[in-house]
Amino acid sequence: MIQQEEEFKRTIGVFGLSANIMNVIIGAGIFALPAIIAASMGSSSIIAYVFCGLLMALIMLCFAEASSKVTQTGGVYSYIETAFGPYAGFLAGVFTVTGTLLADAAVSNALVNVLGSTHPIFELAWMRILFLTVVFLGLAFVNVIGVKQGIGLVKINTVAKLIPLLLLVIFGWEAVSIDNLTIESFPDIQQLGKTSLILFFAFQGCESGIVVSGEVINPKRTIPKAIFISISAIVVLYMLIQTVAQGVLGNQLPQFTATPLAATANVIFGPIGFIILTIGAAISMFGFLSGDILNNPRTLYALGRDRVIPIKALAKIHPSFATPYIAIIIYALLGFTIAVTGSFESLVVIASSSILIVYLGVVLAVIKLRYTQKSKPDEFTIPGGLTIPIISISIILYFLSNLTQNEIIGTLIAIGVLSVIYALIYFSKKK
Repeated sequence: MIQQEEEFKRTIGVFGLSANIMNVIIGAGIFALPAIIAASMGSSSIIAYVFCGLLMALIMLCFAEASSKVTQTGGVYSYIETAFGPYAGFLAGVFTVTGTLLADAAVSNALVNVLGSTHPIFELAWMRILFLTVVFLGLAFVNVIGVKQGIGLVKINTVAKLIPLLLLVIFGWEAVSIDNLTIESFPDIQQLGKTSLILFFAFQGCESGIVVSGEVINPKRTIPKAIFISISAIVVLYMLIQTVAQGVLGNQLPQFTATPLAATANVIFGPIGFIILTIGAAISMFGFLSGDILNNPRTLYALGRDRVIPIKALAKIHPSFATPYIAIIIYALLGFTIAVTGSFESLVVIASSSILIVYLGVVLAVIKLRYTQKSKPDEFTIPGGLTIPIISISIILYFLSNLTQNEIIGTLIAIGVLSVIYALIYFSKKK
């Protein structure tokens, strides 16, 4: 069972948590996404954003209810562990941490590549290692000295990454051609489903943003509000960005697979626009890393706190800074190691499917908690009974059905290996 923690400081409000969620979701993907979606659906791309946004909103309603019922640090791990016990919590926690570590490795290397395109010194092996060392250890230090400092850095990064995107949307309308936005034919349901699967992963990240629930002021109200604000803002922003990019570049948009937004800015602002959006992409990647190193060590902490992983050090809280400093340092070291070695490529096949399984676990946890815990007046409850949770389960199963055979096999193998590890831990503790 989850133990009540009293040593954390609840300092994160609605704005801070909303910024945290947006910072994690709006990563590097949006700077390349418009070209990928346009290649699949052309001028009808906006329909995929509306469709996927609605689907994601339904799933996030389940997150909002779960977060109002379970307010301890740990996020999705805590929701699933509370509902289904340590084994399910162990799988959810490890899947979440593994997926985020792989994402951190990929994004940090992409950040080095972006810097390498501006100056050749970043292409040197020693400079790459030095830069990654500074990034991971520097962010670990900021988050060890206090959650207030960590969330402050996240707020700055969120604003910094939004500025170039908002400038593109606001000033880009003058260069938009209505002809480029004319929908000549509507996509069929199969094409819409495949495109939405790509977009689905561009919307994920909320599960990382709410891991800090144990440090949120009035979590039963703050977390649902922050989820609604951040998801709504992201859906609108993504739709506007796709519309401007499609309206400016038209049929040429799919050709700019690496830098569609920078190419759009080049048309709107000239060469300076290309530079601004390239810098914006680098800031977005750094912001993503800062958010992940703030949030995800809390999952490691929760696994150690509940003895699901029998490493007592993970549950240690710094006496002065009130942060899970050991978990932060270990997470940063793991992320740095994977990023430097590049070994994340061999494991990335399970990252996409693992997050879907975690989402499924959260929705099922909502249903279970409704029947096993007595509702309190200040808790958020999804209207309509079980309608939205059942629809959310159907959506997730649909997305899982579209995964490749390698992803399914890799995920099953991972579950088998983790089950053996959990059994060994369980029996060693009983001894």
